[in-house]
Amino acid sequence: MDRFRERIFTVGDTQGFDELALEVFGFQYENCEVYREFANALSRNPGNVGSSAEIPFIPIEFYRSREVISSGMKAVMEFQSSGTTGSVPGRHLVADQGLYDLSLLGGFNFAYGDPAGYTFLALTPEPEERPHSSLIYMISKLMQQNNAGSHGFFLNDFEALRKRLSGNDTAKGKTILIGLTYALLDFAGKYPGEYPGLVVIETGGMKGRRREITRAELHSRLSDAFSSAVIHSEYGMTELLSQAWSKKYGIFIPPPWMKVMVREVNDPFCWCRPGRSGGISVIDLANLYSCSFIATQDLGRVREDGGFEVLGRFDSSDLRGCSLMIQE
Repeated sequence: MDRFRERIFTVGDTQGFDELALEVFGFQYENCEVYREFANALSRNPGNVGSSAEIPFIPIEFYRSREVISSGMKAVMEFQSSGTTGSVPGRHLVADQGLYDLSLLGGFNFAYGDPAGYTFLALTPEPEERPHSSLIYMISKLMQQNNAGSHGFFLNDFEALRKRLSGNDTAKGKTILIGLTYALLDFAGKYPGEYPGLVVIETGGMKGRRREITRAELHSRLSDAFSSAVIHSEYGMTELLSQAWSKKYGIFIPPPWMKVMVREVNDPFCWCRPGRSGGISVIDLANLYSCSFIATQDLGRVREDGGFEVLGRFDSSDLRGCSLMIQE
């Protein structure tokens, strides 16, 4: 709705965010049947919820079993999670493509500046191979902002990527190599070298394919291979229309319209104080026509400044990760 669109991307402080979150909760309670059923089951409604801490967060699994979309809205796009072999993928029905574009471009601008100034090289499948991947859509949209950039997808041609990196002036710090973790590690193993100024962004995806390693170990291995490059991370998922980016120390910084909270593992309405680990819950105001309040299966901790770390997953959660888009 127009009354929300501008406010979502201009929200400026904690009080303003909480006030808008409550309004969005009221809108989604009234207009999203799945969410209303869930909230009613917990005896939560706009009449007895007075702060963002009291808003019910829908389990991310609902995106596998139900259509989470506002009544009367039709999906113009559908994103699907990679899922595990034989599992039911999560489905995010997107009713407003323009709203998503505002979020992903605004979030990138918040972290890095205008995407028109960058060349993007991707170690992911191409868009036609995975038309329902939100990650690949995001990368394609970023590429479209710079018509002069020598962008490309290189998952199936490491040699071409090596030549492209050698030909690009990465020393200016305006070339971004973004990719699935496995693909980055595979490329790094075959073509280590000096890449001054290159920004390498890993998007996760260690699940289900190799031995699990910590993000610190991952970044160490990538730093050793991509000499003189900087290693960053992206946090996003099919069920969210916003992303958070980490430039150092594994600390993700969400854009102003996205907030991460950490819940006690055994009590979804008890919030951990900064520094304590628990389950990650996300308020993504850009999820206006689905649900802005998502309880993920990720474990993490939040900092006083609103930044957060991702520490792992619940043991009982399904394996999740974009690496599953890479077929053996």
